[in-house]
Amino acid sequence: MRLKDKVAVITGGAHGMGEAEARLFAREGAAVVIADVLTGRGEAVAADINASQGRAMSLHCDVTSESEWKALIARTLEAYGRLDILVNNAGISGSAVGDDLSLEGWNRLMGINATGVFLGTTLAAQEMAKAGRGSIVNISSIMGFVGGSEGHPGYAASKGAVRLLTKAAAVRWGPQGVRVNSVHPGYMPAMLGGTNAAGRAAKIPLTPLRRLGEPIEVAYGVLFLASDEASFVTGTELVIDGGYIAQ
Repeated sequence: MRLKDKVAVITGGAHGMGEAEARLFAREGAAVVIADVLTGRGEAVAADINASQGRAMSLHCDVTSESEWKALIARTLEAYGRLDILVNNAGISGSAVGDDLSLEGWNRLMGINATGVFLGTTLAAQEMAKAGRGSIVNISSIMGFVGGSEGHPGYAASKGAVRLLTKAAAVRWGPQGVRVNSVHPGYMPAMLGGTNAAGRAAKIPLTPLRRLGEPIEVAYGVLFLASDEASFVTGTELVIDGGYIAQ
C-alpha cells in the first residue's frame, strides 16, 4: 500500500476529482479527511470508504476561511494524531461566476482557487514542519499555463497563482522536509459538468489523445506526488492533459 499509515486531508473531496482522490488514497492505506462545504455528500463518501474497510471522516471547510482551516487541521490531529498529506483540490470554474467581466466574479475565483490554496498550504506546512516531513499537492489547471477564451479570466489568473505559489512554498518549506507540487489537469467530464454534450464534444479535438480525461487519471498522479515514491520531487508541475499544452 503506497500510503500505509499516512493521514491525508483532501479539500473538495466530496465529489469529482476530489472524491476520486479520496477513494484511491483510502485504498492505498491512508486515513482520509474529506473537507468540503458539501457536508452531506462528504459524509456519504466517508461512510462508503469506512464500509469498505478504509478509514475516512468528513469535515466542513470553507477554504476561504482561515478559522475553518485551523479547525480542520486541529480536528485532523485530534482524530489521527498526525498530518502527512494535504491535497488542495477545492476550486470553482470560470463559468461558475457568470459575468466574465465582473469584479465580484474575480474576487470569488481568487478567494476559492488561490487564497484557499494559500491558507491550506501555509497552515498545513507549519504543522508538517514540526514533524520534519509532509507532502502538499495543489490542484491547478492547464489554464495555469495558457489563457482560455471561455469563462472569467480570473480562472486562469487564479490557477496561474496556484502554480507559482506552489514553487514559492516548495522553496520556503523544503528545508523543513515539506514537499509542495502542483497538478494541472486538462479537459475532463468533472471539469465540464456544466457544459452540454455538444460543448464537451468540442473539447475532444483540442486534445491530442482525442478524448476527455477521467478523474481517476488525475488521482493516480496526485497519489504519486503524495507518496514517498516522490520523495525527491518538489516545486514542480505534473501536467495530466492528454497533450493539450504540448501543441
